[in-house]
Amino acid sequence: MAVAVRGSRGGGGSGFGGFSLRSFFSYRIFVSAMFSLLFIATLSVLFTTNPSTPHHDSALPTTGNAYMRRTFLALNSDPLKTRLDLIYKQANDHVTLVNAYAAYARKLKLEISRQMRMFDDLASNISNLQMKPSYRSALFESDGPLDEDVLRHFEKEIKDKVKVARLMIAESKENYDNQLKIQKLKDTIFAVNELLIKAKKNGAFASSIAAKSIPKSLHCLAMRLVEERISHPEKYKEEEPSPEFEDPSLYHYAIFSDNVIAVSVVIRSVVNNSDEPWKHVFHVVTDRMNLAPMKVWFKMRPVERGAYVEVKAVEDFTFLNSSYVPVLRQLESAKLQKFYFENRAENATTDTHNMKYRNPKYLSMLNHLRFYLPEMYPKLHKILFLDDDVVVQKDLTGLWKIDLDGKVNGAVETCFGSFHRYAQYLNFSHPLIRERFNPRACAWAYGMNIFDLDAWRQEKCTEQYHYWQNLNEDRTLWKLGTLPPGLITFYSTTKSLDKSWHVLGLGYNPSISMDEIRNAAVIHYNGNMKPWLDIAMNQYKKLWTYYLDNDMEFVQMCNFGL
Repeated sequence: MAVAVRGSRGGGGSGFGGFSLRSFFSYRIFVSAMFSLLFIATLSVLFTTNPSTPHHDSALPTTGNAYMRRTFLALNSDPLKTRLDLIYKQANDHVTLVNAYAAYARKLKLEISRQMRMFDDLASNISNLQMKPSYRSALFESDGPLDEDVLRHFEKEIKDKVKVARLMIAESKENYDNQLKIQKLKDTIFAVNELLIKAKKNGAFASSIAAKSIPKSLHCLAMRLVEERISHPEKYKEEEPSPEFEDPSLYHYAIFSDNVIAVSVVIRSVVNNSDEPWKHVFHVVTDRMNLAPMKVWFKMRPVERGAYVEVKAVEDFTFLNSSYVPVLRQLESAKLQKFYFENRAENATTDTHNMKYRNPKYLSMLNHLRFYLPEMYPKLHKILFLDDDVVVQKDLTGLWKIDLDGKVNGAVETCFGSFHRYAQYLNFSHPLIRERFNPRACAWAYGMNIFDLDAWRQEKCTEQYHYWQNLNEDRTLWKLGTLPPGLITFYSTTKSLDKSWHVLGLGYNPSISMDEIRNAAVIHYNGNMKPWLDIAMNQYKKLWTYYLDNDMEFVQMCNFGL
């Protein structure tokens, strides 16, 4: 018994160990059973619950419990079903995207009705494709295995529709993406602005060439006149100067030009509109090359009604040399010659702002003779300066009767608002200019100026001109031309005249009032569109051609006015 008891005790130890092992296995079986019950319960819930409908915007078909059961068991049952699910999701995403673009287009009320119809049709086609009976029965409502051939055909059709949708969205995206539209608009504005700048440069360059070139008709006229001079030298012998050329009691005009026909029109217009033409004396100065044509013209076509014309060359005024005239001395500078005469076409269009100042005419002595009037005509008291691109429409003797109040220059002011002020012609960043002149001072115009030569001599205006011209050798005080030094020279010695004496802008401004033109004593074709050029404005050209001597045989031969 004792043994049994011990054995029982020993067995009790064994029994206790057996009991623990059985308890462990019982626990595992219990846990496995619980998970199995939970899994079965989950399946029961899934199989007995009606799945929710897809998104209302997708318009994709819902086939109920069969499709949901197939989706849940796809991984374990049929790999083709997973493939179908991916195709279904891709189609659903693109239908939603297409519908979104179509709705946004309607909201923006864009005029793209064709695109909206295409979006709607595409979304409908994708939805209808899945609703086709052949696909619906074989793919969406079948509980059995899927037909791979049907699935492949279905996938091909879906991918084709998706590809079309992507292409449509890519093409029309810029219509809906504001940032893209803004960037594209900026790019377009930049490109158009670049084209505009280029066109302006080319236009300015072409206009400059047209303005600086000699028209064929003008060249023809000069050649005909020279030929006449060579053919009949006995007709054109030098004559003694008329005493009227120095008579201060007469009305004297200064015209400096190398254009024969332009000078002829100016003089004819003055004479035809003067009350006492026999009291008018015209001093014409040209360059050596055009001296013979100019003299032959006025010999063949003498001024009517008793007016006097004196024709000279710049070289006849011997005091005008480089030792006295700053412009001639500066022209001898190699740097300045390079600035003017090496201005090649490929470089000209890159500097349109300063291109017009590169014209060598701005250093021509014909252009600067206006600063030497008292020395050229020492016996005169007053003289009227006229540009060769003006037309006179009224008697101008009233200008000699105007009291200039001790001023030197009588001129029409051109400023209005902030335009045509001294600041636009002079460099006020330079200390000399800033100290001596007012940037708001009103500018005036050359082209018709009555000069009191006695006051000029007293004020020593030519010396003032020389002083400033010497300082501007490096062109830091003003760009080239004669108006800026004129504004400086006659800064405090200019008398403002009534604007009806001188109307400007007929060489560039197409909107000048015809009433203003008719009331003007002098009209001025300042600008590139000179009346003797093909680029002249037609509405103003007839005012110039009216005084053209069409009866002159060479004018007819050279086709002037056509």
